[in-house]
Amino acid sequence: MKKILFLFICSMFFSINAQDVAILKYNGGGDWYANPTAVPNLIAFSNQNIKTNITENPQSVAVDSEDIFNYPILFMTGHGNVLFSDNEIQNLKNYLISGGFLHISDNFGLDKFIRKEFKKLFPTQEFQEIPSNHPIYNQTFKFENGMPKIHEHDKKPAQGFGLFYEGRLIVFYDFETDLSDGWEDEIIHNNPKEVREKALKMGANIIEYAFKN
Repeated sequence: MKKILFLFICSMFFSINAQDVAILKYNGGGDWYANPTAVPNLIAFSNQNIKTNITENPQSVAVDSEDIFNYPILFMTGHGNVLFSDNEIQNLKNYLISGGFLHISDNFGLDKFIRKEFKKLFPTQEFQEIPSNHPIYNQTFKFENGMPKIHEHDKKPAQGFGLFYEGRLIVFYDFETDLSDGWEDEIIHNNPKEVREKALKMGANIIEYAFKN
């Protein structure tokens, strides 16, 4: 009964701000605030191109805050350490299994920390590579080959990984591509227009998928 009530309350939260997104603020010393122009630029692109109505200036929310339940999608990035407390683990897990969605963008150096901390949330699960025929690659914009390559790290292919709960993709993790770097202001990384556009289109797909599922 308590679980049903909890899920009902969460669904009410999600319906309040069904078209908003937020940036996840985490502990451990990693730069959760990296790429400050990325999500605002993605919001502007999505509002213009896939007809979302997202608030222009995204808020940052702490992992253990009830405010995360106000947002159907959270964005997470950084280069360094991530550390979840027991309270944060429980709060984030409740958010994800009750309808929330998290996009993690590896800004190079995040991988070992992400895999370790998310094992605490879902001990029996491993990140699975998402195949190119998955709906997240086939929203308004089509990516027939899956995750696009934006930035070079270790001469490895770009990959999209995910965690699932009861068949639903709840965490999407872009790896070896720095997708969120491609959303930043052009002057920051001097990416060619076609590279930035490719990154923004994939980001818009992620938002569209999260809002629908």
